Amino acid sequence: MKKLLFIFSSILVTQSAFANQPTEWQFGFQKAASESMREIVAFHDKLLLPIIVAISVFVLFLMLYACVRFRASANPNPSKRTHNVAVEVLWTLIPCLILIVIAVPSFKILYKQDTIPKADLTIKAIGYQWYWGYEYPDENIIFDSYMIEEKDLKADQPRLLAVDNEVVVPVDKVVKVLITANDVLHAWALPSFGVKRDAVPGRINETWFKAEKVGTYYGQCSELCGIKHAFMPIAVKVVSEEEYQEWLTEAREKFAKEEIEDNNLQIASK
Repeated sequence: MKKLLFIFSSILVTQSAFANQPTEWQFGFQKAASESMREIVAFHDKLLLPIIVAISVFVLFLMLYACVRFRASANPNPSKRTHNVAVEVLWTLIPCLILIVIAVPSFKILYKQDTIPKADLTIKAIGYQWYWGYEYPDENIIFDSYMIEEKDLKADQPRLLAVDNEVVVPVDKVVKVLITANDVLHAWALPSFGVKRDAVPGRINETWFKAEKVGTYYGQCSELCGIKHAFMPIAVKVVSEEEYQEWLTEAREKFAKEEIEDNNLQIASK
């Protein structure tokens, strides 16, 4: 009995620890970590899914009914009817009403996502083949983020998702993200935050999120961008305000040193 309880508790801990990334046999969305994602999940689960299920069941019923009711053996003299005005009016109006019911809350969510509130922090994400570059314009911090190879992974790092330099943001703060690309089309996507924006060369797209839970959240490039498209993950680490200030202090020094080393290598190569 104790062994079963231990296994069950281990499964629960594992699921909660990895709720911010894809899991095996996952059927639904990742757990929401922002208000925007909660609204998307509620729209899907409470409105869109029931409507789709009802339509699917109704269409299946009509198909089975037509197969049985109008089979050749039961209708030796086939009907010569060409149309039915009432049916044609109904199958035009009812789908229009269903689309309106779906569209109104959908547009509300889209409008809210495109209306960026006053930002507490601004980050710029730049897509490259095949990694992400990040800038904190207000802090003069610039770094690149590469996927960690499988052979170099630590025990708690997920395969194809862990990166060497994570984006770090404070919890419960509005983060504005400026997104662009340096070469081809990419897309910056974080499912737990309900965020997905195309990264287009020569153009800057904007999005935002407000993380409500401390933790590390993973996403991936969501626009086919070349042979290593599947190997440019996104990792955002959400921390407390105190931890964020500590990270800023370390990051200013760390990435300044890396920039100096890169410049020295470029000079030496010349």
